[in-house]
Amino acid sequence: MTLLPRPRHRPTRALAASITAALALTTLVACGESAADDRADENPHYTTEPSDTFPVTVEHEYGETTIESEPQRIVSVGLTEQDVLLELGVTPIATTEWYGEHDFAVWPWATDLLNGAEPEVLSAADGFQYERIAELEPDLIIGTNAGMTEDAYDRLSEIAPTVTATDGSEGYASPWRDQTRQIAAAVGRSAEGEELIAGVEEAYAAVAAEHPEFAGKTATFAQGVIWEGVIYVYPDGVNTDFLTDLGFTITPGLEEYAPGAGQQAQISAENVGMLDADVVLFATESPEGVDEVLSFGTMSTLPAVQEGRAIYSDAVLSGAIYFLTPLSQKYVLEHLEPRLVDALAGESPQDVEG
Repeated sequence: MTLLPRPRHRPTRALAASITAALALTTLVACGESAADDRADENPHYTTEPSDTFPVTVEHEYGETTIESEPQRIVSVGLTEQDVLLELGVTPIATTEWYGEHDFAVWPWATDLLNGAEPEVLSAADGFQYERIAELEPDLIIGTNAGMTEDAYDRLSEIAPTVTATDGSEGYASPWRDQTRQIAAAVGRSAEGEELIAGVEEAYAAVAAEHPEFAGKTATFAQGVIWEGVIYVYPDGVNTDFLTDLGFTITPGLEEYAPGAGQQAQISAENVGMLDADVVLFATESPEGVDEVLSFGTMSTLPAVQEGRAIYSDAVLSGAIYFLTPLSQKYVLEHLEPRLVDALAGESPQDVEG
């Protein structure tokens, strides 16, 4: 399946709704508030207790949100927030499908943390599903990686307290540390959120210390799907922490080809030469993806490709890189480290299995 470019550059969705839909939503919200008042049972799939004292107030790009008591019915309307919630021991009642079509929109590195839960799966393909979200009667809506506009925030806040990205975030490019802190604070587990961040930082530091040869080497990270005549490549700071935290330097100049801040560079066939680096990582996802990317322009003649310094990641490793959550980064470290070693040695094979 050909995938659309990852949502680091998705355009803002149209969020206007008809008068009929608005009236229906108002009715659902009223019913949801009544049901929420009567709800006493706790989420049976939680595995931890809050360490913060409620109420808690979380500041974000559209102001601040106060959560009066520990939320039990959390709906995740962003693309990756389920990872953080699950690792904190807080199981959402609904997740949002990004891509991959995994059960419950939960990828393999996080499946065991569902603890038997079977969240509803929402779609963001045509914007937020306001009526369906209201029907779920949430007591907290999380959308730190949702590209949420202020209008969408206002509408979701009519349903339940809503927490979105930090102030200054660009679309889908909110830093993973900020997202982790936002989510952890909203569910009353701020200290645990800091522990998740520290754990990832320590893991990266350990791998970097074990491989001083990574320091200062240049690296390029690109998608493995050609879309409308371009390949999408990640400038420094756009989903590239997994390389720079290991000591690599991202290939310079890519930002000049990005249509906006926090977005991927769009490189046409005649410019693929600028992708060359000490290591080039293609998120090819499948054997067919390897063929597709290498047939684009003069890609097959890049020195990194010719000299065995290009890596072609499979579907799950690619997904873990795109997710860029504390949980997915542990998977990335485990599976990418040996492949980076091989690439710097000029021994990386042209296949997704490594």
